[in-house]
Amino acid sequence: MNKSVSRREFLKTSGGVALFIGVSGILPQMISCKSKKEVQGIIQKHPLTAWVQLTDDGRVIIYNPAAELGQGSMTSLPAIFAEEMDADWSTVSVEFSPQVSAIYGSDKWSPNNKVMLTAGSRITYGYYSIMRQAGAQARYILMHSAAELWKTPLEGLSTANGRIMDNQGGRSISYGELVPHLTMPDKLPEFSEPDFKDPKNYRFIGIDQPRVDIPEKVKGTTRFAIDIKLPEMLFGVLERGKVHGASPKLNNESEILALEGVLKLVRFDYAIGIITETIEQALAAKKLLDITWSEAPSNGFNSQECFKKYGEIAADKSTGKVIVNEGDISIAIKSADKKFTVDFKNDYVYHAQMEPLNAVVQVGKDGNSAEVWVGSQQGFDSKLGIPKYLGIPEENVKINLQYLGGGFGRRSMTDFVLEGTGLAREVAPRPVKLIWTREDDVRYGAYRPLTLQRLIAATDSQGNITGFSHCVVGDGGNLVASGIQIDYYDIPNKFAEWREVSEGIRLKHWRSVGHGPNKFAIECMIDEIATYFRKDPADFRKKLLAKSPRALATLEKAIEMSDWGSETDSNRAKGIAFLERSGTLSTGVCEISVNRTTGKINVHKFWSASDAGIIIQPDNVKAQMEGGILMGISSVLKEQLTIVNGQIQQSNFDDYEILRMADIPDSIETEIIESRETPRGVGESGTPLVACAIANAFLKLTGKPLRHLPFTQERVLKVLNT
Repeated sequence: MNKSVSRREFLKTSGGVALFIGVSGILPQMISCKSKKEVQGIIQKHPLTAWVQLTDDGRVIIYNPAAELGQGSMTSLPAIFAEEMDADWSTVSVEFSPQVSAIYGSDKWSPNNKVMLTAGSRITYGYYSIMRQAGAQARYILMHSAAELWKTPLEGLSTANGRIMDNQGGRSISYGELVPHLTMPDKLPEFSEPDFKDPKNYRFIGIDQPRVDIPEKVKGTTRFAIDIKLPEMLFGVLERGKVHGASPKLNNESEILALEGVLKLVRFDYAIGIITETIEQALAAKKLLDITWSEAPSNGFNSQECFKKYGEIAADKSTGKVIVNEGDISIAIKSADKKFTVDFKNDYVYHAQMEPLNAVVQVGKDGNSAEVWVGSQQGFDSKLGIPKYLGIPEENVKINLQYLGGGFGRRSMTDFVLEGTGLAREVAPRPVKLIWTREDDVRYGAYRPLTLQRLIAATDSQGNITGFSHCVVGDGGNLVASGIQIDYYDIPNKFAEWREVSEGIRLKHWRSVGHGPNKFAIECMIDEIATYFRKDPADFRKKLLAKSPRALATLEKAIEMSDWGSETDSNRAKGIAFLERSGTLSTGVCEISVNRTTGKINVHKFWSASDAGIIIQPDNVKAQMEGGILMGISSVLKEQLTIVNGQIQQSNFDDYEILRMADIPDSIETEIIESRETPRGVGESGTPLVACAIANAFLKLTGKPLRHLPFTQERVLKVLNT
């Protein structure tokens, strides 16, 4: 960019212009762009934020900073921008923005650091204000340019559906027609709430728009990372062993190198990598590896035998890391008329994302640059750790973000990307596609942690909860401690803590993180107390939520939707649960039956009501809730990862079961309560509702509690026969 050229001067070409919209005080600029490559190059080189590209044939290209893994961000974020820009949606196309967090990051993960991370249901919340501001500024530039062209006051202009109208002169011009006449104002204003579009005039926000990623997915032409093919591309696989953290000693290196197509063996601290000409050659060579594995921290660990030790840790008089401390829990327990002490347990859970982990990496011949094609949920480092791994400058790494075939938190890790980089470095400049097999990912994945949770509740003689203590024992910090708060329940004395114990097992965020196990324990405890005092669980929660009107509204709506108080088949029962996740308030109700001979639980119906703030795409929000509920049912009734002597016992979907079509509910009904609050996350709010709602329905139906996830048929039978 020529620094001597003023902001009111720029090149105009038939290729259109990219509007570099100022955000957070960044100087606004415009750049002529003959091709996408030129625009991308300019964006990479200059510290400016480009959100939109306009062409004089009327096309509008909006840049999306988030990963698209089926949750709809490729549509919802551009819709926010297009709303304030007043664009014609039929002319809009969407592309991934460059992966540069300093430019395209959100500060909602860390106030002092911009981050590009599609996780935690924070994308809409994180980018809502940014996209509104940028869209409004783009509209302002267009209106300013029209005012300059027509020599008329800007205040006399208005916009609608991609056109600018002169309200006095009767003239109008499309955004595309205006491209050759664009001029930059001396000062680009920062807009505040009163300046944005009145919600009554919304055309995109709160109104369903066709998702931009669906047509290609339906046609099968969408390109995921695993579809990438580059000239002279090689293939790589790793053998990581069966025990997390064990180190390998290869005993037959010369034999493997002599195999057809094997080009290189690469040693990692925990694995042996193989680089070959074809994927078939790589997988065949992998089977022939003769490796001696070292001892590892997880040797001797048995996941079904650890709960006794965890219970002893929970009973210890010491205190772990305190998460919540309100009032005086010790006095509440000592003065209680009735004290409830209950342990809840959960096993490890695998992510089971559809697309196998993979990445294509090309390292420059001199080792000083790298380019990556990957389906990633991004991370706190938008370059995915590659600059540090290779010891090269950040600007020398280019990330080409692809569509993701599922993530659920697993693809926010960079292990598979760095592995691919390690392989590609050995054969530079030839690109390498690294692929994890399903068995690789099941056995050497990173899981939702196993925990034991000890809950102690104090009540008065009327059944009012006067104190609530929650101790979670497990590994992973926030992975086990998130969701332990009960902010919306009116309980005067609250205490929650985390006590750490590590078994050397790889762990990672799993959809809704700690909310699944923690809300399961909390909501089941609420129902057990209500049942003891012969109180209706819904009425019991109404009293607890009386001071939280938004939360109470979701409860009342779910009660209405499910016809809670009505008589049902004597072989069926309903269970209810409330929770908050990612700022979204939700109440779920399910109806179940139990086969008392086989122990199989059948979920027949599920209702949910949520307040997620302003809704961008209503149908997409419902789809997210439905998908989350189904994933919750799968994890609660089917999914179990067990470890014996440090080794994962499951290997693929034949022994790690997921929900089948025959087991889905007859109906799932969702309602979204109208709200003007800032948009919050819904992608993870449905999943943790399920375990507690099912367990509470089971308690109502049988009079017996379920306290260990998952509810396998064997466990259900054991509870029924106890």
